[in-house]
Amino acid sequence: MSSIDFEWDPAKSTSNKRKHGISFEEAKTVFYDENARIINDPDHSENEERFIILGLSHKLNLLMVSHCYRSSKDIIRIISARKATKLELKQYEALL
Repeated sequence: MSSIDFEWDPAKSTSNKRKHGISFEEAKTVFYDENARIINDPDHSENEERFIILGLSHKLNLLMVSHCYRSSKDIIRIISARKATKLELKQYEALL
């Protein structure tokens, strides 16, 4: 598997961990889930194109991770991460 480069704002990562209980270190592992799904997030794409990925982390938490691509898509910038809702879990399971 090829390496993926990630970046994030350390203060935002700390805030996200406090608010949602999910670290960005865990969130980045969702990108290695072969069953993960990425969708465009136009509602939150004012200054940059944003996306949401729904996938399983290495801790087996199903996460929704908001992100964007930097440097011609060579770097993924994580914006926020949270555990998926029950509805999102059903949607993920339907894709398997």
